[in-house]
Amino acid sequence: MTRPDRPLRRGWTTGACATAATTAAYQALLTGEFPDPVTVYLPGGQTPAFALAVEERGTDAAMAGVVKDAGDDPDATHGALIRAIVRHAAVGSGVTFRAGPGVGTVTLPGLPLPVGEPAVNPVPRMLMREAVARVAGAYGGTGDVTVELSVDDGERIAERTWNPRLGILGGLSILGTTGIVIPYSCSAWIDSIRRGIDVAAATGETHVLGATGTTSERVGAEVHGLSGTALLDMGDFAGALLKYLRRHPIPRLTIAGGFAKLSKLADGHLDLHSGRSQVNLDHLADRAEAVGGDADLAASIRAANTALHALQLARAADVPLGDAVAEAARDAARDLLRGSEVPITVDVIAIDRGGTIVGRADPA
Repeated sequence: MTRPDRPLRRGWTTGACATAATTAAYQALLTGEFPDPVTVYLPGGQTPAFALAVEERGTDAAMAGVVKDAGDDPDATHGALIRAIVRHAAVGSGVTFRAGPGVGTVTLPGLPLPVGEPAVNPVPRMLMREAVARVAGAYGGTGDVTVELSVDDGERIAERTWNPRLGILGGLSILGTTGIVIPYSCSAWIDSIRRGIDVAAATGETHVLGATGTTSERVGAEVHGLSGTALLDMGDFAGALLKYLRRHPIPRLTIAGGFAKLSKLADGHLDLHSGRSQVNLDHLADRAEAVGGDADLAASIRAANTALHALQLARAADVPLGDAVAEAARDAARDLLRGSEVPITVDVIAIDRGGTIVGRADPA
């Protein structure tokens, strides 16, 4: 995706949208009128106003819905309609959350919510409780309500997220710590990596796979017979995976990825994105020489067009450059994991674009 020349527009999290919908629905339940737009109060002091997309009031419940605007971020939930149905509850019961259609339920340990709870994260829960208290204080309510959150088509949208792998079934999570979506932010992906490690540990996994993409994940999973909560989609964020594992160790780690990306890890880069690190052909040439390549091969690799071209040159000369890169990537990962309370063994699998294994490094 090409980024626009203008400054990237920020958006709003599902948690902020759910808070807006809850605020409007509860106010309508107490007063008979829906505020539109409806103002919410975010942790950083911002007070954005949201337009209502749908609203409906009955005798004992009110429903309001807000369409999520993720700004210029390529968010899977951009455009989703997030609804809140608010009902009166027994005095003293406080705010109780329920998962409606399209909102998931937690089924595995390791997340910041108990098994069986709606997948509504702690900060959005806090924002909605504060909103309910604010409305109750202004319009004479008790603040004792059930809030049923739903997302139109949320179960289908959730298939494009980490939720099924994390054991969040039936739909999306209501997320957000600031209420604001920063375009192209790494934070959401890194948080998903951390939650994936937490779930793997809580479900007893002793061997996890960190993969740069779907093809490398498939290959690594087939090699080691791994599935489910053992699979971590680390993408370009090798550093985030390794640093969190160092603090929350799991005994065995396999890293699987494309040859080019792993050549970056081999050179010490922890962010493997093409816009933030580059393949170093000089280093590839040096590695080729270290495993038997001659000066002519090294010169050809230095002049290569891409990492794949360098690999092809080495393979034509029967020089195991793929293995050399995998071994260097393994050693770089082990260096970052050093100091973990529990020793972590690491192996690496490098593949080409077709999914063929072009390099292996077993645990040292």
